[in-house]
Amino acid sequence: MRLLFLIAPLSTCLGFAPSSIQPSIVGTITSSRTTATSTPLFLSSQDDNSPPRRQSRLEGMQREPTAADLAVIDDMITKLSNAKPYELPNAVSRAVRVVSSPQFFLRIAERADASSDPTEKEKLGAFAENLVNTIQAVVSMTEDNLDERARDVEKVVKAASEPGTGEFLVPLSQERVDAMRIEIKGLEVEDLNEAFLTTIDSWMNKAHQDGMDGMVTIMQKSLQIYAGTVISRARIRLQANVGAALTGEDQATADAAAVKEESSNSSAASALLEKLLHVDTENWDVEIRKEMEGEVTKDALISEVQKTMEAVILGLENGSMAQRVQAEFLRELVSRVEAL
Repeated sequence: MRLLFLIAPLSTCLGFAPSSIQPSIVGTITSSRTTATSTPLFLSSQDDNSPPRRQSRLEGMQREPTAADLAVIDDMITKLSNAKPYELPNAVSRAVRVVSSPQFFLRIAERADASSDPTEKEKLGAFAENLVNTIQAVVSMTEDNLDERARDVEKVVKAASEPGTGEFLVPLSQERVDAMRIEIKGLEVEDLNEAFLTTIDSWMNKAHQDGMDGMVTIMQKSLQIYAGTVISRARIRLQANVGAALTGEDQATADAAAVKEESSNSSAASALLEKLLHVDTENWDVEIRKEMEGEVTKDALISEVQKTMEAVILGLENGSMAQRVQAEFLRELVSRVEAL
């Protein structure tokens, strides 16, 4: 059975603007090859007068919240309103784009109006006021983090440029994609956070507004590489945790054993999924067809992806950009497999 994700709207965060390190790196983008087709991840805005573009399949970009979205928002409101004051900043920082959206505050007001309990009304009103103050504090604290992540994103974007000339040739060559992957894989786990994704999304929106479709494609490629990298790390970490629990080994030993097993003793479907996480999405179809000529079946590969969704994606902060981007990445992979 297909695993469905409830995706809340990804509206512009209050207090968040593109980082102070603007994408001035975007100098010359040359379509020396053919014009690139926008990849699935992920276009956050589109002007009415702009030419037709392929929209992201990441739900919740340009629509009113559905009943499923409201269920997610209601769950977050309930949990956050019952959280202890010292727990709120950390919870808000993990899902600041959602909790700071107009829809989130509108839903708080709707629930307060609909409640007949004066205590509940007062509780929701106090929660909304506390939430505003917390968001302001979180935004202020994350400004430095955003600037650091902007420097990381700039390194990734620079890796997409041609050595010597500094031009961006779209579509990217395999060498440039590999160079971007090296930069992202060189970042620590804690650096590939919401601030990193927020910076990419801000730069992508700015590039789209400026009509720089080639840079939008480069940002989308950054998100794809990010998703494959962090999902692979999470899979290995989960396997290591299970191994440590079963054998009683220390975590370092279990980590090393997990990496070794992933590369040598895993099932054919698991090995193929791990391989797909580290190759360009443009090459997915070729790699999948090649392996399906052997011992990997379509059902086995889809099952492996679904297990990863359940183990990795559902464990992420509900409504976070990390969850949305990684979920979209795996859903696209499933759709590619089903189409073959």
